[in-house]
Formats: sequence, structure tokens, C-alpha cells
Amino acid sequence: MTDTATASGAPTGRLVRRLALYLALQGLVLLGCLVLAGLPAPEPSPAYRLTQARLASGDEAVVTLPHHLGARFTMDDPPRYRLTFEGPPASSGQAWSVLLPRFTNGVAVAVNGVEILDSRRTPSANRPDRSTPEIAVIPATLLREGTNELTVKLFVWGPLTGFLDRIYVGPDDALRPAYDRRILMFVTLPVVLAAWQVVLAVILGLMWLMRRHEPEYGALAASMAIGVAQTFVSAPSGQSVYAGLNAVLIASAPLESAFCVLFFVVFLGLRLPRYAAALFVPGLIITVTGLFGDLSQVRTTYLLLGPPTVAFCLVLIAVLIAIVFVRRRDVISLVLGSAVTVVLFFCVHDILSVLDIAKDRRIFFSRLSYSVMVIAVGIGLTWRFARALNQVDSFAGSMVTLVREAEDKLRASLARDEERARAIALSSERSRLMRDLHDGLGGQLVSIVALSERQRSGGAPIGEAARAALRDLRLVIDAMDDIGGDLMLALGAWRERIAAQLRAHGLKLDWRVLTPQGLPVYPELRPGHVIQIIRLLDEAVTNAVKHAHARTIAVSIETVPAGQGLSLGRIVIADDGRGFERPPGAAPAPGTGRGFANMKRRAERCGATLEIRSGPDGTRITLDLPARFADLDGIGG
Repeated sequence: MTDTATASGAPTGRLVRRLALYLALQGLVLLGCLVLAGLPAPEPSPAYRLTQARLASGDEAVVTLPHHLGARFTMDDPPRYRLTFEGPPASSGQAWSVLLPRFTNGVAVAVNGVEILDSRRTPSANRPDRSTPEIAVIPATLLREGTNELTVKLFVWGPLTGFLDRIYVGPDDALRPAYDRRILMFVTLPVVLAAWQVVLAVILGLMWLMRRHEPEYGALAASMAIGVAQTFVSAPSGQSVYAGLNAVLIASAPLESAFCVLFFVVFLGLRLPRYAAALFVPGLIITVTGLFGDLSQVRTTYLLLGPPTVAFCLVLIAVLIAIVFVRRRDVISLVLGSAVTVVLFFCVHDILSVLDIAKDRRIFFSRLSYSVMVIAVGIGLTWRFARALNQVDSFAGSMVTLVREAEDKLRASLARDEERARAIALSSERSRLMRDLHDGLGGQLVSIVALSERQRSGGAPIGEAARAALRDLRLVIDAMDDIGGDLMLALGAWRERIAAQLRAHGLKLDWRVLTPQGLPVYPELRPGHVIQIIRLLDEAVTNAVKHAHARTIAVSIETVPAGQGLSLGRIVIADDGRGFERPPGAAPAPGTGRGFANMKRRAERCGATLEIRSGPDGTRITLDLPARFADLDGIGG
């Protein structure tokens, strides 16, 4: 029992240690955020700062800037802040400006009763969630050497209350650097990050279109698209016909946060619960309110549903990432968790600023901090892509190894098959050679032995049988030569041998080649084919010598067309003897029947056609060779 408890407690202890490590790291991230939030924003020298003003809003009162105005709507009768400053000497020749670092939502500035600035002409400067500064050069004709009056009208249209930061009046050269740095920080940088976000959203959208089975890409693309729309739309101050749509886009942060939750759940490999769709309900309510209601209803609905939904989604994402880190302890979870901690910190910071709990100059960092999470997500996607590439490379390497092994096995198998084929061919050739020697030379030797045993007088029959055996042996040996499929080479050797045989019997050989090429070349021609053809021709000549009583034997060779683009070789042996036709009742010539049967059998083995015609004018034997010789293994005998 003790061992079981110890074993179950070990994993729990590891999880607790990982959670403590994760929380400690997030604490360091929060400490860094506190340091960043405490850094002062770029400001000019305090010598040009105006902090005391008379506020004319009903009763006139003296207020200290920065000043929070409790009203959420002051468009018809905006409050007026009156300030005074000492003008430069007329001989200075310097251009002076008025710098307003921060205000909510719009301002109109006048110097000595003449208006020099109205921020409502620049809608991007009136976004309540931005910290856009405004600067205006005071015309030299309006400046006085003594006391000058500065009037600031503050326009408020919600959803935040009015706010006016400290005002700076002085030489333009002294105020412009602080203004430029604020523009870089609060205007240019968000636009650059939004442009990068646009590119990433397009890439993710294309990836989702190509890989529909990975919905995390589509969810992140939708979230980023909504964030981009929030960045570039103008404030709905009522001067635009698209004010309602702009209000919906600016208030679409709940939808953006819901898509972020969906992305993180799928990206981290978690199972999406059925009630996850409830996260989209607040954003949809705000959207419907904006499409069918007025601006005030959108602002009210957003204040009630927007910040709580965004905060809840951020907390949910932070918890999910913490759970994944505790389970897997991977670097990507830590990076994503740190980015979410940054966004969550500045979201809480901005909410406390709006509620006047955290006293500051109402500078909002939520949108800037959101870019940190976008960068972290980009890192996570890049890491995931790199890991997928590594897996592909590993798989490709494994496949290369498997293919090489398969090639080696196939090569070995082919070598075995070739060796087996050579062995079969050698065995077949050996069997054929044995048959040829048995049928030809063996028969002749048996005849010689039989003649010797009879001990007849005279050696002519024995000598003739020995010469026949020698001729047959030479035939087998000559057939073994490689003639490259050219049967004419074998026929040339046969011509020399048959001419000598005919001369011994006093017969004439008439050899004719009727076509220039003689016979076609047969690549599949083998020694077995050659032996069968030569023996067939020998049989034809022997019959003519023994039985026809001919004086001349004619041999013609040619190539004849066979139709369908084919050509056939033809060999014709004709004699001028008496033929083998006989009157009714006469006995056939001895040996002719068996000889013709042997000739037909040999032609069939090669796939050739044999035709025999005989008459009073002689015998004509026509051998038509096939277009392709039969397989050597199929030749028997």
C-alpha cells in the first residue's frame, strides 16, 4: 500500500513542481510589464507645460491637468478649458506650437479666440483606445508678447469618459521631438504591426483553404482579420455614414478573443468542448446591436459585455496554456503563456485606468501588447512548421533507406533469376545437344557397329556410315556458332558441305539468292533452330539423291512479303528427277514416307511451314520460315 501511494505521488509531485516553475516564470514576466508600464512617455521639457486651467462647464472652476471629465457625451455643449501662457518676444522669430499628448475623444484648440486645430478632421486621432497626440503650429500673427489665451474644447462621445492631459506650449523645435516619438510609438508602430498582421492573416487564410482539416489556421486568420479591421477604421463620432459599422468593428474585440480561444484549443491539441460556441455570443450580441441600433446602444452594450468577455477569454487561454505546459513542459507553451500574460496584464491595466483606479494619463497599451501575442503565435507556427519539415525529412530519409533496401533485394532477386535463367538455358541447351547427338551421331554410330558385326565384304557401307556420322557431328558443332540471327551464315556453311556431297554423286548444285538480303535477320534464332532447319534441308537433298535419280538440285533463297508489313524467309529445294508419284498399286520409294514426316515435324518445331510437291518433272520442297521463330524451350527432339 505504501509503494502504491509513493508511485502515485511521484507524478503529482512533478506536476506541482512544473506548475510552480511556470508560475515563477510568469511572475518574472509580470515584473517586466510593471517596469514597462512605469516608464514615462516621451514629453517635452516641463518649462513648456500648462497644468492650471479654468473649466467652463456650467459653472466655471479651476482644475489641474490631467483632468478626468465624468461625462460620456458632450458633443452639443462641450466643456471649455481656458489656459494662459506667455508669448515669445516679437524679435525671437521662432515658430510656436501647441502639443496635446493625450485626450478623449476629440479636441478643438483656439489661440486668442482663433481656432487652429480640430482633431475631428483626423478621425484616427479620435479613437478612445489609442494614445494619438496632436500638435498645431500657432500662426505668428496670433501670438502676443505678453499673456495669451488658449482655449480647448473637449468633445466626448463615449464609451469612455472625457480626459485631457497636460498641455505644452512653446517653440516648435522643443515640442516636435516628443510629438514625433509619440507618433512613432502610438501610431506608426501599430500600423506596421497591423500590416504584418495582414500578411500573416492572408497566409493563414490560404493555408486553411488548402488544409480544411486544420481549423486552427482559419480561426487565427479570422481573429487577425478582425484585429486589422479594428486598427484601420476611424472613430464613429457621428460625422460618417458608416459610423454604425465602424462602431461594430471597433467593438469586435469579443469576437476576436473568441477566435483566439478556438485557435489555442486546437493548436495545443486539446479537445474542443461543445459549449465553446457560447464564447461567440457576446460578440454576436454587440454586432447585432450595432447593425440595428444606434451608437449609444453599441457603446453601452460594449461596456457591459466587451471587457468582461475579453478578460475571460484571456484568462481561459492562460489557464489552458498552463495546463499544457505542466503536461508537456515544452518551450512553445512557455512562449505563448508569457505572451498571453503580457496581454492580460496590460488589459487589466487599461481597465483600471478607465475606471480611474490606476491614476495615470490614460495611455492604453492593450493593442500594442496584442502584437506581442501575434509574434508569439508566429513563433509557435514557425516551430510547428519546422517540426513538420523535420518529420518530413525523417520520413524521406526512412523512405530512401527502405527504397535502397528494396533495390538491393530486387537486384539480388534479379541476379538470382538471371542465374536461374542461365542455368535453365544451359540445361536446355545441354539436353538439346544430347538429343541432337543421340538422334544424329548416335544413330550413325549404331549403324557402323551393326555393319561391323555383320562383317560384310568391302568397307564402303561402313565408310559411308562413318562419313555420315562425321557430317552430323560437324553439323552440331557448326550450329553452336553465334551467327547473330543471320541464317544466311549457316546456309553458307551448309552450301559448301552439300556441294561436296553432290559432287561425289555426280550431281550439280544450282544455288540462287533471289533477294539482295537473302533471308531476314531473326534476333531470336538459336542453335536449336539452325540444327532443325539444316537437318530438314539435308533430308530433302538426301531424298533427292537416293530416290529421285536427279541430275541437278536447285536451291533458291529469298524474302517474300506476307502482308501487314511482315516479310518471311523462303527456301526452295527442287530437283529434275522422276518424283515420287507412283501408279496405282505401285510400292512407294523406300524411306520417302518416313523422311517427309521427319521434315514436317522439324518445320513444326521451328514454327515454319513446309510444302512438298512432286510430279513427273521432279520434286519441289518449299520451306516458309516464320516471322518469329518459336521459343527454343518449346523445341523438342
